[in-house]
Amino acid sequence: MLVKRLPLLFILGALAGGCSSLYLSKDSASQSPLESEEVTLAAGDEELKESVETGKDSDAVRNEPLDDAIAPELKAAARDAREKLDNPEQNITADAAGEADMWDRLRAGFMLDHDVDDKRVEDQLNWYARHPNYINRVVERGSRYLYHIVNETEKRGLPAEFALLPVVESAFDPFAYSHGRAAGLWQFIPSTGKYFGLTQSWWHDDRRDVIAATDAALTYLDRLTNRFGGDYTLALAAYNSGGGTVSIAMRRNRNSNKPEDFWSLQLPQETRHYVPKLIALAKIFDDPEAYGIELPTLKDEPYFDIVETGGQLDLAQAAELASVDIDEIYLLNPSYNRWATSPEGPHRLLVPHQNAESFRTALANIPPEKRVSWRNYVVKSGDSLNTISRKFSTTPAVLQQVNNLNGDLIRIGQRLMIPSASKKSDAYALSASQRLERKQDKKRSGSKLRYTVRRGDTFWDIAREHRVSVRQVAAWNGMAPGDPLIPGKELVIGSNTAQPTIASAGSTRGKAMVRKVGYRVRKGDSLALIANRFSVNVRDIASWNDLNTSRYLQPGQSLVLYVDIRNSP
Repeated sequence: MLVKRLPLLFILGALAGGCSSLYLSKDSASQSPLESEEVTLAAGDEELKESVETGKDSDAVRNEPLDDAIAPELKAAARDAREKLDNPEQNITADAAGEADMWDRLRAGFMLDHDVDDKRVEDQLNWYARHPNYINRVVERGSRYLYHIVNETEKRGLPAEFALLPVVESAFDPFAYSHGRAAGLWQFIPSTGKYFGLTQSWWHDDRRDVIAATDAALTYLDRLTNRFGGDYTLALAAYNSGGGTVSIAMRRNRNSNKPEDFWSLQLPQETRHYVPKLIALAKIFDDPEAYGIELPTLKDEPYFDIVETGGQLDLAQAAELASVDIDEIYLLNPSYNRWATSPEGPHRLLVPHQNAESFRTALANIPPEKRVSWRNYVVKSGDSLNTISRKFSTTPAVLQQVNNLNGDLIRIGQRLMIPSASKKSDAYALSASQRLERKQDKKRSGSKLRYTVRRGDTFWDIAREHRVSVRQVAAWNGMAPGDPLIPGKELVIGSNTAQPTIASAGSTRGKAMVRKVGYRVRKGDSLALIANRFSVNVRDIASWNDLNTSRYLQPGQSLVLYVDIRNSP
């Protein structure tokens, strides 16, 4: 069957109108996520699954990363942090001994139909049953957060199965970041996070905040449940692919006199498997013995307390005051990107429950001005607030605030007070800069070079010049293909060629007209047909959209393409 080609004039018209894609994007700040028509590509649990499936989760290869966001390479502190993420010590015990168990409480709140007869659920169940180590690992990771999440689902009257959704979204990795720009336990993309009040700054990212993101996720799910008449499976599908996508699929079935339940809808491939994953997990937790799995006992008690700090606080100092390791502070407070809490707030810290009271007492004895270290700096020729803030890992706004500056103007010889970390940078092993440094320093096959971003660069340009995929460039640098590239930013690029191609002023790159466009899969489409139509590679399309090239495309599926419009149809 011949597929009608998308006219170049239509693409150019869309681009001229300021559209970054030809379909409604969930990453549009003005659009309600309840009406979105785009699948959110989460980090998911695939890397953890692969590590379990290949045996890389054994003690013999403990230093292998399970997720690049907090991969423990090179530094002992980072290896310890990885160990702490997967093995919290305080709540999991081997013997219930008459104590209240979180699993009994979880099961009491289950509301979804676990008896649904669908091969997708069966396939997931079979995988979990074959890999009990996977269940143990996500339980160990999630033990820090489950008590709080279950509490919040109960307050809203939502199914307790929703408390297991971070397994599907992030494998309970609080630092998970997908190539679809989704972050945190609940995998919010920037626009959806902003819609629900999750702010981002140089200092912090609320999408990774355990309290704020959990509240936003459950609020979102509650609204979706109301929108779809109390149908939890449709609400879950919409959480993954947008309310608009689900509504369109329901309308399509209604017009064809077909059922409108989740199991009957033609939805994007990721969404079709999203709900079955959660139901399979719930079945495992509901009756683990039936699948040959023994859950570690998880006490039904809080893992952490919320402590008000009253202002900015150095995280190394917080760890000392709480008598815990600094990595534990980061794992409970993963929203903080730097060495301290955000000066703009929220002025609170999550601290292990048994350490909270002593932390409050110790904190009360330290005046606010001594809760971060200060450096006295004399302005030199060529200095600006931007250059000074970068040098001392802070922001111009903070310098203006603490030095009572009304603008950006500073003069040579002027003295500035600068908040600074109390420890060396490698002490803050889970800060954003240290995570990125370990990621970029990771040993890879072939050669490795450092590339400085130039004005006008795109991931597509850089990837083609160095004969690698867009997704590889993004992953090597802790980014997503949709993230902005700032001129001057240094990227690490791997290459299997002896001398990777370097762009020059006379290269075809300067003449390229590459644009990000959206493409809706039509009946009869294949990756090869689409690649040929838009003069791109099948491997790149798969990379841009996290596709398995061995699986068929689904009509209506949304794809992102980076197209040189001079060569497009």
